[in-house]
Amino acid sequence: MLLISKKYAFSQKTTEDFGYRHLSYKFQDDRVDLIIISKPGEEKIEKPLFFFCQGSLPRPLVIYNEKGLFGVLPFNESPFLKAYHIIIVGKPGVPVISNATVLGKDFMYLKNDKNEAPPKGYTDRNYLDYYVFRNNFILKQLLKERWAAKSKLVVCGHSEGSSIAAKMAFLNPKITQLIYSGGNPFGKITAILSNYEDKQEAIHYWEKVVENANTINYDKGESYKAIYSFSLSQREHLLKLNIPILITYDLKDTEATYNSLFQAEAIRERKRNFRFMAYPGLAHDFLSVNEESAPNYENWNKVAKDWLVWLNVKVK
Repeated sequence: MLLISKKYAFSQKTTEDFGYRHLSYKFQDDRVDLIIISKPGEEKIEKPLFFFCQGSLPRPLVIYNEKGLFGVLPFNESPFLKAYHIIIVGKPGVPVISNATVLGKDFMYLKNDKNEAPPKGYTDRNYLDYYVFRNNFILKQLLKERWAAKSKLVVCGHSEGSSIAAKMAFLNPKITQLIYSGGNPFGKITAILSNYEDKQEAIHYWEKVVENANTINYDKGESYKAIYSFSLSQREHLLKLNIPILITYDLKDTEATYNSLFQAEAIRERKRNFRFMAYPGLAHDFLSVNEESAPNYENWNKVAKDWLVWLNVKVK
C-alpha cells in the first residue's frame, strides 16, 4: 500500500483527521461505515458519486502508522475529485480506521494472531448478496443528500468487488455507468479450476462447496457460502445491462482467457455498450510479472486514468 508523505502524531486517529467524511447507516441491524473522499472545499457541491467496491480482504478503509497515511485506494484519486465524490463502504465487522501496527498480513484485521482468522461478524456477512443489497441500500440513502447528483451514478468494482458491482448494476436502475475491473464474468470457480493441477481434485472440492453452499465455516479461508456465492456467474447480469460498461483486465492474469471469452460472447450478442481494455504484461492487481504482491501504483494510475478518460466520453 502506498504511504502518503504527511506525518501525524503516533496516536489513535479518526477519519476526519485525514480529511475524509465518515457516515454510518443501519442495515439489517448492522452498523455500516463508509467514507467520502471529496475535493477539499467542495464537499457540499453537487457532484455524481463514484462508488468503489474493493476486493476480498478484511481491511480497514483508512490505515496509518507513525510515518503517515496509507493510500485508501490503490490509485491516485485526485484526478477524479474534480467531477466526483468517491464513496467506499467498509467491510462488515472491521473498523473503518486502524493503526497498521495492530493489523495482520496484507493489512488484514484479524480476531487474533494465532489462527489468523477474520472476526465472526465479517465471516457471517462475507458473501455476494449481503454486499450487493447493503451497497444498493447505502446508495439509496446517499442519493437523498443534496451534494449527490441524481442524474449520474458510477459504480466501479475491482477483483472480487467486480462481481458485487455487476449485480448491483443489474438490480439498481439508478446506476448509469459500470466499471468492471480485474474480475471474471464466469465466477470464482474458474480460479479454483485454474489453481489446481489436478482438475478432478478441483471438481471434488467444488462438489463439497456446492453441498455446503449455505455453510459458514470459521477458519483461515473463505467460508463455503462465500466461495459459492462469488462463483455464481455474472455473465447473464452483464449481458442484460444496456448502460455503458468498461471492462479492464490483465492479460497475464490466470483469468484473462475468461474475459476474452466474455468479450467474444458480447460481440456475438451484438452488445454495443461494452468497452474492453486489456493490459499486456500485467498479472492480477495490475502487477508486472514477477513482482511482489504489493500494488504497483504506476500501473494502477495508468488504469485509473483510462477509466477517467472513458467516463469523460460516456458521462455527458
